[in-house]
Amino acid sequence: MALSSFDIDAPRWDQSTFMGRLKHFFNITDCRTALLPDSRLDEAKALVESCRAGSIPPGTTVEQLYYAKKLYDSAFHPDTGDRMNLIGRMSFQVPGGMAITGFMLQFYRTVPAVVFWQWVNQSFNALVNYTNRNAASPITPKQIGVAYVTATSTALATAVGLNLYTKKAPPLVARWVPFVAVAAANCVNIPMMRQQEILNGIAVTDENGNKLGHSTKAAVKGITQVVISRVTMAAPGMIVLPIIMQRLEKYKFMQRITFLHGPIQVMCTIMSSGVFHLIFMVPAACSLFPQRCSMAVSKLEPELRDSIRSQYGDSIRHVYFNKGL
Repeated sequence: MALSSFDIDAPRWDQSTFMGRLKHFFNITDCRTALLPDSRLDEAKALVESCRAGSIPPGTTVEQLYYAKKLYDSAFHPDTGDRMNLIGRMSFQVPGGMAITGFMLQFYRTVPAVVFWQWVNQSFNALVNYTNRNAASPITPKQIGVAYVTATSTALATAVGLNLYTKKAPPLVARWVPFVAVAAANCVNIPMMRQQEILNGIAVTDENGNKLGHSTKAAVKGITQVVISRVTMAAPGMIVLPIIMQRLEKYKFMQRITFLHGPIQVMCTIMSSGVFHLIFMVPAACSLFPQRCSMAVSKLEPELRDSIRSQYGDSIRHVYFNKGL
């Protein structure tokens, strides 16, 4: 391949297919990239920008360009190009999420424990949602605060309410309370943290990236897909692991070491839920829908639809936008 004609922004894999998106997200959610220093990430960004400008350093290989793009996509926001905070990156979902999940699944019996770990989880989620928003739609500190408080309150109310309601339910049902709370909170946390997109719309473009206007319907579609992805991401570990722990705790040796149930639960999360996330669920959930989402012009709000048709006629049938992650 002639590097002079190398398009570093061209997808390495076909983004119109699930398998193509899966390979892409396997690449950028690699948790090893979260261990790299900022200086290494900045070097990757510099190489990507040099390639975009048509000035590739002599001796650079195609694999080096692909690796630089991998680091760039994993650590820099697609809208702004700014380096994202470490905890909010998708590459940090495995080490961060699996530890919190383990503690939520273990400490579900008392209200104080439920409150504390749901607060920790929603604080983590709020940061992830803010980091991976469509940054073309700014959000004020006040809106961030309202979103955080609302989402956290929803998670706590759901978790505590269900915890009290299931006191007399079978133990396994009680163990699933954290997942229900997480799913409910995601339905609030993500839209609230990205409320500006819903209120003012997000930028939509033609297939060549030319801006056509702002659409609230596009924002709703993108955020809905993100909510589905996040719930799917959490489901396997938070549904299957309680079944495993329920079975294990019936054995006599487990009943003699109740003080180790917490560490064992966290280790099980690391080995099962964590590794499963590392190998499959984070990239698979992110791959459910294209990040560069599309929408038919006919489904846009009437004002934007009429504006596009008055300027371009029927030559533009779909608009495109970044749905976030």
